[in-house]
Amino acid sequence: MSPINVAKFGGTSVADAAAMNHCADVVLANPATRVVVLSASAGVTNLLVSLAQGELDEAAQDAQLTRLAEIQQAILSALGEPGDVSALIHAQLAEIRTLARQAQLHTDAELADKLIACGELMSTRLFTELLHQRGVKAQWQDVRQLMRTDSRFGKASVDLVATRAQCQAHIAPLLGDTLIITQGFIGADSDGRTTTLGRGGSDYSAALLAEALDAGTIEIWTDVPGIYTTDPRLVTRARPIPEISFVEAAEMATFGAKVLHPATLQPALRQDIPVFVGSAKDPAAGGTWIRASTRTNPLFRAVALRRQQVLVTLHSLNMFHAYGFLAEVFGILARHRISVDLITTSEVSVSLTLDHTGSQSNGEPILGDKVLAELGQLCKVEVETDFALVALIGNHMSEAVGVGSQVFDAIREHNIRMICYGASAHNLCFLVKESEAGHIVNRLHQELLD
Repeated sequence: MSPINVAKFGGTSVADAAAMNHCADVVLANPATRVVVLSASAGVTNLLVSLAQGELDEAAQDAQLTRLAEIQQAILSALGEPGDVSALIHAQLAEIRTLARQAQLHTDAELADKLIACGELMSTRLFTELLHQRGVKAQWQDVRQLMRTDSRFGKASVDLVATRAQCQAHIAPLLGDTLIITQGFIGADSDGRTTTLGRGGSDYSAALLAEALDAGTIEIWTDVPGIYTTDPRLVTRARPIPEISFVEAAEMATFGAKVLHPATLQPALRQDIPVFVGSAKDPAAGGTWIRASTRTNPLFRAVALRRQQVLVTLHSLNMFHAYGFLAEVFGILARHRISVDLITTSEVSVSLTLDHTGSQSNGEPILGDKVLAELGQLCKVEVETDFALVALIGNHMSEAVGVGSQVFDAIREHNIRMICYGASAHNLCFLVKESEAGHIVNRLHQELLD
């Protein structure tokens, strides 16, 4: 059998029956597509997260549950109320109600994962039925039988070896004549308990399944035709990029481009699987191919923006000509699973940035009281918020002459709190005030990319 394609569709692409039909058209247009990975229908995950937090009174809960049922019922009605699928969806909605009531009494990360995962379980049931009605041999697959993870609920890590074994055993033999429909974002630990890979993890799921199945290509179908030079909602002159390297795309995803989940490209890069990003609403518009190498390698390829950044500054005279201070700081952060983005140091202080957008879905602050208390035993801790991280993505940036002057001349009217340059040849990034970020991105695009 020739290499297969794994196609992933986001929430807006399965928002309703009409959108699902567009997805089916895209799937059936490519005979190589044998595995389809879906997110929950648009809006569903947000409703489930709200219920999982356990902070709503019964009336507010009922309103959320009603809205959730309306989204599913509208699709069921468009499909003609098929009895078996209707029963499955209504049973899932009843389970959601039960779990929401439990969360109101006592919530935890395990319960939240079980509740939030219901969105993908329903969207895939509905899409499988739609394909059946169109005469397609399709099989619904519970991804929890395939995607093996640890037990870190809310942001689980995947066991690649076990996941590959499960995929090869359970679905690889079916791919010759059966279309597999499964869920993104979800996994299960060794005890079969539901886990999730973190918000945006459906892209990552698709790439992991593609890697486990030795796929030839991955398609990520969203609501925009590919990756742009920057967010077109911020800069009207932003334009789609026909092709981009794995390294550049990974930098863009890491530094805020919403089209791809940051981890998506890791499995694709390991197996050198080309990734296509396009719009399910308008597949004819083309999109962006992400490959190991590209025909052109411009100095400046794109500008990325990531909001909700936290700046932490640690002050201590014990740093002066001392050993081990940073090791102790990073040891504390590692124990609490907090990842650092940028870092700068002086003799008596160190500043680092944390990504608040990457914090867990339960609403807890990225630096909790326990972390602050442990850091406080080492040094004085200063925490500042309302920052944004701007990143220029390109090639040979640490080697080219005059890059810094071009960039900072373009935004000389703005104050910059932190700069990281030289660690990578593919990015130059800096921290700015949140309120100024949009204007800065526009200026950089105008001066360097237009």
